[in-house]
Amino acid sequence: MAVTRDAMDDAFGPGFLARRTVGDWLWAAGVPVATIGVLLAFGDAMGRSDVLILLGFAALLLPLGWSFRALQLFTPVVGGAAALALLQYGGELAAGEARFLLVYALASQSAIMWMSALFVLATVAYLAGLFARADWVARTGTALTWCATGMGFTGLLVRWHETYLIDPAIGYIPISNLYEAFILFCVITALIWLYYERRYAVRHLGGFVLTIISAAVAFLLWYSFDRAGHEIEPLVPALNSYWMKIHVPTNFIGYGAFALAAMVGVAYLLRERLLRTRPESRIANRLPLPAVLDDIMYKSIALGFAFFTIATFLGAIWAAEAWGSYWNWDPKEAWALIVWLTYAGWLHMRLTKGWHGAPMAWWAVIGLLVTAFCFLGVNMFLSGLHSYGEL
Repeated sequence: MAVTRDAMDDAFGPGFLARRTVGDWLWAAGVPVATIGVLLAFGDAMGRSDVLILLGFAALLLPLGWSFRALQLFTPVVGGAAALALLQYGGELAAGEARFLLVYALASQSAIMWMSALFVLATVAYLAGLFARADWVARTGTALTWCATGMGFTGLLVRWHETYLIDPAIGYIPISNLYEAFILFCVITALIWLYYERRYAVRHLGGFVLTIISAAVAFLLWYSFDRAGHEIEPLVPALNSYWMKIHVPTNFIGYGAFALAAMVGVAYLLRERLLRTRPESRIANRLPLPAVLDDIMYKSIALGFAFFTIATFLGAIWAAEAWGSYWNWDPKEAWALIVWLTYAGWLHMRLTKGWHGAPMAWWAVIGLLVTAFCFLGVNMFLSGLHSYGEL
């Protein structure tokens, strides 16, 4: 909630007009124009719920672009790349195996492979910049992260189109299985990180945050090559709902923010240990001050908690529609409640007791382990109404 309030203050707070740039006004005009363009191009295939979701997304995108101006370039670049891919396909899925640009860059699987490679390279660059004290290398990590995030979003958008090219009856938004979920986790976590990196000027934290994204990439590659997770298959009936289009992205903003908070917690604990054992440590002295790390942890968890709460509420409504009950004590639901209580406790102790520092950093790290089990462990070891997500 804190980061959302910061973004709204940036966009609409005192001095609103004085802070607006030419780019801001172009953005304000471009968002509705692009929205109308999407409606004209795909409106015939969109239901009422799809239109409402699109309009809601556009309404959110406007203030986000004003508070995080990098989106003013990032969004049209991703949209343009996806549009170019759709033109290359020309309505034929076979073009994905014949046209150079699709084969090597813009087909969904190609774009996602680029995303994977670029995230790993970004991790290496960030860590090299931290250890070698080379700021230009760390800046390269930032650039690679932007490129990787762009390729990931492009891959998801193109995969969406590919599901309809296979069969219009199969077509779905690609956030329904573990393969697509891990892509979504990578790009959302990266985008949240890029916002904090710019807002707090904490580039040297990049190696920590990108490490968790690279771990997700490793799982993604294993799941793709060993389990053929990248294959497009018809949706399980329970997932064929407009609620999925809202619930899943909202949930993953929570997951991404929790993951970021945990890795900032790791940086906090490492800095504390290094300064205690080696006060002259150059690495520790290049990391942000404890107050900055603590504030990023707090705002990340506040953001994640807000979205995870909304996602849980939306999931309950979806469950009532799909299974006839708002809450079924399914393993996934039970662990979602455990995750919610974990971070509710973190925020309670922070806001009412003033806890900060190492205890809260450890709590954030443990919270990520709890979240990871909810996200992945339940699918691996337990069964229930959400068993369609098994490995």
